[in-house]
Amino acid sequence: MPSLTNEVLTPDLAREIFTHMVRIRATDSAIQKGLSAGDLQFQYYPCGGQEAIPASIAPLLHDEDYAVTTYRGVHDIVAKGTPISEVVAEMYGRVTGTSKGKGGPMHLSDPSSGLMVTTGIVGAGAPIANGLALAEQLKGTGQVVICSFGDGAANIGAVHEALNMAALWSLPVIFVCQNNLYAEYTSLADSTKSKSIAARAAGYGMAGETVDGTDPQDLYTAAKAAIKRARDGDGPTLLECVAYRLQGHSFGSDEGHMDQAALTAAREDHPIERFRDRCLKEGWLTEQDVNDIEAAAKAEVEQAQQAALDAPHPGEDELYTDIFETHDPLPGVSGGEATISDEKVPDAAGRVKSYGEAVNEALDQAMAADDRVILMGEDIMDPAGGIVKATYGLSTKYGSERVRGTPISEQAIVGAAIGASLAGYKPVAEIMVIDFAMVCMDQIANHAAKLRYMSGGRTNVPITIRTVTAGNVGSFGAQHSQSLESWFAHIPGLKIVCPSTPADVKGLLTTCINDPDPCIVIEPMRCYFGAAELPEESFSIPLGKAKTLKQGDDLTILTYSWATQDAMAAAASLETDGISAEVIDLRSIVPLDLATITASAQRTGRVLIVHPAVEFCGFGAEIACQLQDILFGQLKAPIARLGAKYTPIAFSQPLEAMHFPNAEGIFQKAKTLMNKE
Repeated sequence: MPSLTNEVLTPDLAREIFTHMVRIRATDSAIQKGLSAGDLQFQYYPCGGQEAIPASIAPLLHDEDYAVTTYRGVHDIVAKGTPISEVVAEMYGRVTGTSKGKGGPMHLSDPSSGLMVTTGIVGAGAPIANGLALAEQLKGTGQVVICSFGDGAANIGAVHEALNMAALWSLPVIFVCQNNLYAEYTSLADSTKSKSIAARAAGYGMAGETVDGTDPQDLYTAAKAAIKRARDGDGPTLLECVAYRLQGHSFGSDEGHMDQAALTAAREDHPIERFRDRCLKEGWLTEQDVNDIEAAAKAEVEQAQQAALDAPHPGEDELYTDIFETHDPLPGVSGGEATISDEKVPDAAGRVKSYGEAVNEALDQAMAADDRVILMGEDIMDPAGGIVKATYGLSTKYGSERVRGTPISEQAIVGAAIGASLAGYKPVAEIMVIDFAMVCMDQIANHAAKLRYMSGGRTNVPITIRTVTAGNVGSFGAQHSQSLESWFAHIPGLKIVCPSTPADVKGLLTTCINDPDPCIVIEPMRCYFGAAELPEESFSIPLGKAKTLKQGDDLTILTYSWATQDAMAAAASLETDGISAEVIDLRSIVPLDLATITASAQRTGRVLIVHPAVEFCGFGAEIACQLQDILFGQLKAPIARLGAKYTPIAFSQPLEAMHFPNAEGIFQKAKTLMNKE
């Protein structure tokens, strides 16, 4: 082991590192004792053997520097400065915990200490760390981000995407791979061919170093260089800290898969005891100092435990708190109608623009009004300006810092947007085609949608994800043409809009950009090149407010996205047959304007729901069920639905046309519905 010298560690610094290590162990031990006694009940991932890693990095960080860690991260959290009282209270599920008892041990957040995300998804924190680093790079603060993950996460695609993007943009982030030699139950040798994870850094064009993760001198020296590099604007570092894991994967789990001789040797050479002996030998600490530090840590944890036991569990009101910034409108919550502001769209004065031009104009005006609005996505910069030219001219006007072309890395794109939003920006992330959202559903569903809730409202994610659905325009095939709005609607914490006209997309996109919650704007390519009147000035359309496109008395057609075109055509044909159809464009899926559609259904007595997505398990089923609950016995006929066929989308244009609903199909379905009294 390298000698600890006063040139590297002063007595004060050695005391600080040792204190961190002891406080970490006291916290970790108390949690395990609580689990053994049955006072606590959850899956816990001990950090024994890895205490020196965050303890040696912590003295180099400012309170304003950010940390992103993973589920085996209590040591990172304690070292970063989150009060142990809040950590322990969260373990007990109490309202005084870091997340009001709603996040638990795998989801602790404490923005006051810089702890922004603890994720239970392996490797998922790395893209978010990039976004935090990007925000500080844009602000010019000199702050850095420490992103911790295990050796198993080094083989996750999200980490690869994040490392590449961090290097490409020279982000001030230090990726700390805490290599404990086992990814859950699989040894490093059985999961990774390369001998060194840090050696991979060369492939990304960034600095990389492997250090002894049990030696504070090695750790402090390497971290100091990496943090200086980041603060100086010289880019990221991949720092691999090797420290043997002293227990199984989780508390109480089997250890038979571990090298027993190596495990015994590591336990006998515990990094805390080794460092304590070094501190005593070098004269940095006395025996009394050691006793005082250990006693203080023990007392701190005991007080935290008692305070947690004395604190209440979160009340019933917390169940629906922190899903969105406000309770209303919230699916599944009964009692009263949501209050939705009036829609005030300026006069277009005959000004006609295409759908794509409306998107561009909304982005342009939002960026002009607020320099916190930034764009990121594949091919969005000039001269390409996006695959449908939605961002054309914006990088020329606002520069490449605010309009950022990205690698083909959907996880990195959405993750960076999430991280930047946590640091105060309003990112608009483009996923080129909605089918590609499947590649980054973890970032969308497990992070963007849940961070507000998992943090107990301490963080929020004001991002906008723009994406195109390319169905029913011909020849895009099965992997570029789907409508996935019902997927997103099933995830609490996401707002989803499907605008069908230039004015609607401009107004709704503007609203989403300024919304405090994550919004998904689904733009139908079929509508992109159609033109209609569009006001020049910026305006907003409230979410959750449907629009009546045509009034009628005999039946209600509920629809959205490009299907509005076919619904209106069908309504015109029905009119010639003496059937008066009311056509309502939902525009917003979540929140849903249930009041408007219920009032129309109640008045006409018949409802036909039309959507571009596959009919089976489509969003229309949810609307039908809600209307059935409200209007049972009041309708003149069963609620009808018409969606896409239960098939992948064919390349052949005749087959594609058969797949999707069309005006003739809507007409026939409506005629049938009129005869079902």
